[in-house]
Amino acid sequence: MVLLRQPVPSFVQLAAHPLRWQLLAVLSGSDYRVREMVTLVGESQNLISYHLRLLRDGGLVTATRSTFDGRDSYYHLDLDRCTEMLAGTGTALHPTLGRTSTPPPFDPKTPLAVLFVCSGNSARSAIAEALMRQHTSGRVDAISAGTCPKPGMHPNTVRVLREEFGIDISDQHPRHLDTLADRRFQAVVTLCDKAREVCPEFGDDTHWIHWSIPDPTQCGTGEDTYPTFQATAAEIDTRIRYLLPTLTTEP
Repeated sequence: MVLLRQPVPSFVQLAAHPLRWQLLAVLSGSDYRVREMVTLVGESQNLISYHLRLLRDGGLVTATRSTFDGRDSYYHLDLDRCTEMLAGTGTALHPTLGRTSTPPPFDPKTPLAVLFVCSGNSARSAIAEALMRQHTSGRVDAISAGTCPKPGMHPNTVRVLREEFGIDISDQHPRHLDTLADRRFQAVVTLCDKAREVCPEFGDDTHWIHWSIPDPTQCGTGEDTYPTFQATAAEIDTRIRYLLPTLTTEP
């Protein structure tokens, strides 16, 4: 008999540790800073930082410097990378286990309202609102606002939605968050570190999510800045695809 020694897939090696699995579970729903994960997971900062470094080295987690406080970093779970590694893990065990199934159609049983918030409401949150409406065919009441709205939409926001997704928001204008004070939302998604710190409460039953996404408008308005908007829109589109299933399963 020949003894076969097959290497353990990297996803299994990374996720099998109980603390790393907890960190993956926490980051699957929102971006967090280390000190917030200390509270959520109940372990020391040094231990969490050590395991986050292993997850970063393994390509599952990324970190971005906070635009609110440059001494902080937000950690983000790359769900697309997780999907790829999970498929590879299944294939390593048996070829048929690597097949990816088609996600079930989005079919909310009750009305859903989702608010997207950033500082200026001229790029990130406006893109998220438009893409949420497109992905759900209007079955989610998606709206966006800014804590300090700009005078108008950034031209590259209008362009990227029109050219990459076929959405026209040329008549849309930034909205101040204060105008929505009386509204209630099932989920509030902040896409800006600064906005997260000043965003008001919308009720105890609101599901809070944070996406730490750099502001593409900081790059200017020239032709050479358009690829930044393309990358931002692509990231938001990916995050929305992974958000949709949680809207019908989480309180």
